[in-house]
Amino acid sequence: MKTASPFLEIESGPRVDVTWEGKTLSLPEGSNLAAALLAAGVEVFRHNPVSGAPRAPFCMMGACFDCLIELDGVTRQACMLEVSEGLVISRPSEQGGA
Repeated sequence: MKTASPFLEIESGPRVDVTWEGKTLSLPEGSNLAAALLAAGVEVFRHNPVSGAPRAPFCMMGACFDCLIELDGVTRQACMLEVSEGLVISRPSEQGGA
């Protein structure tokens, strides 16, 4: 059955625990991180450092930088990463956002 969002149709399979903003989420191992976070209900990945507007994945191919997250102290694009056990993810600091 089709859902309103294709991100809600992520395959079931082995799930791993990751931490998003201090909260544990169980996400499908090996899935695209941005898509898995969207499917888990994360709606805001970062805020625009100039206007403060909320941002979330847009292009899903690494061109727009709206899905920036902080992983191990490094600002990265969530759409270019895969879910793996033990990731500790947060919103980037305003200095690291684009």
